[in-house]
Amino acid sequence: MNIVLRELRANLKSLVIWCLAMVFLIAVGMVKYAGIEAVGQSANQLLNQMPAVIKSMLGMNELDLTSISGYYGVFFLYFALLGGTHAVMLGALIISKEERDKTADFLFVKPVPRSKIITAKLAAVIINLAVFNLVTYFASVFFVAQYNRGESINDQIAYLMISLFILQLIFAAIGLGISGFAENAKKAASLSTTVFLITFFLSAAIDLYDKIDFLKYFTPFKYFPVVEVMQGSFNTFFLFLSTAIILACTAMVYVTFQKRDIYI
Repeated sequence: MNIVLRELRANLKSLVIWCLAMVFLIAVGMVKYAGIEAVGQSANQLLNQMPAVIKSMLGMNELDLTSISGYYGVFFLYFALLGGTHAVMLGALIISKEERDKTADFLFVKPVPRSKIITAKLAAVIINLAVFNLVTYFASVFFVAQYNRGESINDQIAYLMISLFILQLIFAAIGLGISGFAENAKKAASLSTTVFLITFFLSAAIDLYDKIDFLKYFTPFKYFPVVEVMQGSFNTFFLFLSTAIILACTAMVYVTFQKRDIYI
């Protein structure tokens, strides 16, 4: 428990900054919605003239930006990018940072098994991700309510937050798995960020070139289509695949870190 609290304190400042960034993104985005709503269907006509690659990168396919649910659905891409970046960096650094900060000799010489230390750090990661996710949810509910003149979309927001949390867990697990064998914190962060960016650009490439649709299994960004998720529909196969990735990467860090030499 002491290790969990230590990690929560150590990551508190970073968590607050990430949460404030998300709240700012939602607030600014909803202000922009007021302008789009005022323009009406001409906004959709203008956006339809944009190059396909731009619309794909911005997540504007298959959604009506003049409706608040469609506009909010576009936000999921930005939530995934922001939340995924936070998660993968948190996972990559929460263990490897002990060597970077020269605290490994203090932590790992204690009469506590490495597996218990890893478990405590995992608990801290999950708590951080949950707080980030809840802040995103409540900020979304609050700001959407300020501009929504129709039926509540709180259920749709909740469905998107569930898929976001699963994505956060996936990328955090990938970061953890990489940190288990990476030589130092800098390399762990670099490799984790590279994997994250590759999956994002692969997702965009699949949207542009449907002949490589079979590659969707390699990018978590394709596991939860926004239109389907907002209707409460989750693909069972991708839920199992997400679980398998999370468990495999978590098991990897337990196995590899147990055998690693700690450099202090």
